[in-house]
Amino acid sequence: MIGDRWSLLIVRELSLRDCRYTDLRDGLPGIASNLLAERIRRLTNDGLVERHEPDAAEVSVVYRLTARGRELLPALHAIVLWASPMMVSGPAPDDRQRGRWTAFAAEAFLDRPAAGREPLRLQVDDEHEPVVIDITPDEVTASLGSTDDADVHISGSTWHQLGLLSGELTFADASRLLDIRGTRSDVQRLRHILEMRRTSTTSDHE
Repeated sequence: MIGDRWSLLIVRELSLRDCRYTDLRDGLPGIASNLLAERIRRLTNDGLVERHEPDAAEVSVVYRLTARGRELLPALHAIVLWASPMMVSGPAPDDRQRGRWTAFAAEAFLDRPAAGREPLRLQVDDEHEPVVIDITPDEVTASLGSTDDADVHISGSTWHQLGLLSGELTFADASRLLDIRGTRSDVQRLRHILEMRRTSTTSDHE
């Protein structure tokens, strides 16, 4: 059900938003149109994706994850965590990156509940897609778009953003590579959250 090439990447694309066929094709550089159609059909038949016919407010079919499909997200997040050390060296010549993929990764990197953690809203900007990340004591959720009430703005290389959020880059190093803006207290709260993430990751590796 999920072992075919592209299938889990389709699940990743649908994790943050409902998608039209053209959205999926844009989010999967290199996939052939007929192969995408076949993978969507199979995922739909297997009950992981559902198809919604257009109504008066829509102009095309929309796809979304079913409850069963969303149960795959922890497994995908585990793959993100496993792969994060490989991101430090930066992209290979043919690598692609999108803001929405940063959003998906952020949910994996930061989603460790912490009692007493105050809510913090981040806006992560790149040249393609802004992303809003909400951190609460219980969970981390990410969405596409921008907001007027972000506590901290992070802009710069997407690869460096991933390094910061994953803990592979120290906050001090990331601050020299990225533009991190916010009040002193909000930036310090972000630093504390990321340093806790970095410490817990080191402990896990040990």
